[in-house]
Amino acid sequence: MAGPSSPAAPRDPGLQPERTRLAWRRTTLACAVATSLAARQALRAGTGPVPLLCVALAALAWLGFLGVAARRIRAVSVPRPPALSPRAAVAAAGCTLALVAFGAALTR
Repeated sequence: MAGPSSPAAPRDPGLQPERTRLAWRRTTLACAVATSLAARQALRAGTGPVPLLCVALAALAWLGFLGVAARRIRAVSVPRPPALSPRAAVAAAGCTLALVAFGAALTR
């Protein structure tokens, strides 16, 4: 008889994959809000080259995070999803830190 840790045992994922998908979507939405707030701040600060560059780079960082999130959401839809690769984790963290940096640059 196969035990719970046996490879032959069927996997009962429960709601974990759905929670993971929702977490990635929630984080992507938060990044979109941060990018839109950065654009709003740039419009209020004036349309000089530095604010526009910060908004463009923030939008690029958001698109990068969106790509990582979309791949991860697709990956967790299988019964045995692979672990998040170190490359994807670094990309997601880098995009998030870039959003913070560009947003902070706009507040000065």
